[in-house]
Amino acid sequence: MLLVGEYRHAIDAKNRLFIPAKHREQLGESFIITRKMEKCLALYSDGEWQKFTDKLNTLPDSVVGEIKQFLFPKTMWASPDAQGRVVITPELRSYAELDKNVVIIGVGDHAQIWSESRWQEKESKRDTDAMVELLRKLGL
Repeated sequence: MLLVGEYRHAIDAKNRLFIPAKHREQLGESFIITRKMEKCLALYSDGEWQKFTDKLNTLPDSVVGEIKQFLFPKTMWASPDAQGRVVITPELRSYAELDKNVVIIGVGDHAQIWSESRWQEKESKRDTDAMVELLRKLGL
């Protein structure tokens, strides 16, 4: 699976968000929406979510207990309607500070949903020189 691209959409009055067709193809008929530490939301296919939770479950609760308490209670299963929209719960909207305009980005094994203003701020602060150097160090 490879989720890529940047898409801009609006959340409607019924808290529905259009998920790009290319992402829906990769994510499947139903997928997971959960919180990320960066104040955005993550979309995982069933398979990628299983890989993530399998890794998490190999670690002792003394290490990952707080992470599980942060992630699992607000995580939801989503199935797009006929128009490709999913309902974003008020709790998830609030956490990621999503108002009307959002940016959906592909980051390889999952997609992320950002408020448009937070994404623009993050992009403006990105240090591409440092990333190039890190890629060199990693041999990529």
